[in-house]
Amino acid sequence: MSKIDKTPDEWKAELTPDEYRVLREKGTERAWTGELLNNKETGMYECAGCGHPLFTSDTKFDSGSGWPSFFSPVSKDAIGFHLDTSHGMTRTEITCNNCGGHLGHVFHDGPQPTGDRYCVNSISLKFKKS
Repeated sequence: MSKIDKTPDEWKAELTPDEYRVLREKGTERAWTGELLNNKETGMYECAGCGHPLFTSDTKFDSGSGWPSFFSPVSKDAIGFHLDTSHGMTRTEITCNNCGGHLGHVFHDGPQPTGDRYCVNSISLKFKKS
């Protein structure tokens, strides 16, 4: 897979200001405000920055956290993992492995079969109905 490498100006021309803030500047959207939080349709969740497939609807669950949550990515190489020590916490940031866009964080308090909770900013995702 060839990775996407764009300048900040190129990203700003393609993304909305809110998408840019979250995907490129590692921002977050307020809990309970995301467009895809309560989506129950069948399909694929893709990176809003580049369209790379990230999660399938059958791995989405209601975590009660206020952000869309998934227990597994579509493939092991879809997501990048990075140590995040911002805001006085130690967490694992997740990014799109294709464009490097910030998605959210992964926690190890999710349901089986993985026990993981990929907590994702809705604005980082686009949904493609199947």
